[in-house]
Amino acid sequence: MAEVGVFNALANPVRRKLLEALRDGPRAAGDLAGEFVLSRPAVSEHLAVLRNARLVREESRGRHRYYHLEPAPLAEVSEWLHPFEHYWRTRMRALSDLMDEENP
Repeated sequence: MAEVGVFNALANPVRRKLLEALRDGPRAAGDLAGEFVLSRPAVSEHLAVLRNARLVREESRGRHRYYHLEPAPLAEVSEWLHPFEHYWRTRMRALSDLMDEENP
């Protein structure tokens, strides 16, 4: 599998849901697959993409594989989004001001 970037990995909603499921701690692959209407092999492919993007790591425990969230690569996303925060804060402030003018 070719190297997958963080943004490409996050582009898929199934992969984003998998990351959300891992926020509270490691989970078994079978447990994760049970949360989707997808087949286990399909979920496994999504986990492989996340692993390739270094967003998760895999740990073998006997016959089971557990996945752990690796949040460090998400810093790249945060850095990219940071300049847009000012834009949205300004827009939301302008909307708030407009609402205050309409409803004194």
